[in-house]
Amino acid sequence: MAQLSTSQISEEEVLAILETVPDPEIPVISIVDLGIVRRVEVVEGKIEIDLSPTYSGCPALDVIPILVHEALAKYDILNATIKNVISPPWTTDWISEEGKKKLTAFGITPPTAQTTDPESLIPLDEKIVPCPRCGSKNTTLISRFGSTPCKAAFKCDDCLDPFDYFKCH
Repeated sequence: MAQLSTSQISEEEVLAILETVPDPEIPVISIVDLGIVRRVEVVEGKIEIDLSPTYSGCPALDVIPILVHEALAKYDILNATIKNVISPPWTTDWISEEGKKKLTAFGITPPTAQTTDPESLIPLDEKIVPCPRCGSKNTTLISRFGSTPCKAAFKCDDCLDPFDYFKCH
């Protein structure tokens, strides 16, 4: 992408830049694919970006706006306003299909249910959490908390590999 003038930049171009910003905890997925970019608006050369944290205690909460400003600065865009939006709260339902594929390829099983499912945080029937490596549903919950609080630790009973499950919320 060429240098962009903020007086001529479109929302689509800003979104394309944001698609290059990785999540600090899961660098294979962009903040756009993760679904935390809520709104991009360009009005009279002023850029406004709304972001939703994945949860209130997310350690990347302060880092993501810095990464967004750095990505925009590569195109001499220095006037963006970033606002954290917490209502409605972020949900794993907002992870894109491409993002889910990227998580699986990275070895993290994406959420297996919609958040409207009352047992979606961690399914009571652990056998519905497939292994991201071999696809087996013969898996066992090791811990309700994995490498980060938003993930649970599982083990595949077929290929014996441990893996994280991105909990629904």
